[in-house]
Amino acid sequence: MENIFLCQGAIGNELVNAITSIHSENKTTGGHAFFLGAVRNDVVNDKKVVEINYSAYPEMVENEMKSIISEIYEKYKDVQKISIKHSVGVVKAGENSLFVLVSAGHRVEAFKALEESVNLIKARIPIWKKELLDDGSYFWTE
Repeated sequence: MENIFLCQGAIGNELVNAITSIHSENKTTGGHAFFLGAVRNDVVNDKKVVEINYSAYPEMVENEMKSIISEIYEKYKDVQKISIKHSVGVVKAGENSLFVLVSAGHRVEAFKALEESVNLIKARIPIWKKELLDDGSYFWTE
């Protein structure tokens, strides 16, 4: 069973700890690999990104995440559990917006499945980003 979430705002450490403990219940798990993506304070045309406002259609996100998870389970037979959490709403620079945790019997499979999961999420999940700059202007990115 996997955990798929959209959350309002930044991802907090208490959630990361809670999900990690859920993954540890299976005593045949030999490795947990996770990715925690943060909003960068990038500079665009001499202006700093101060926050990103993420928007999504939850049903579309859930369907595509389930598809990605199925593909990962099919390709990496040693993977035992996958949890994904992506923010919607406002996330400030320096705060976390994406959490992916893959648990597997062995670390090599966990690492490979994690990397592929993150790449597929970035390529296929329908989440839109409105980046707010320090002068009040904004732009949309894919």
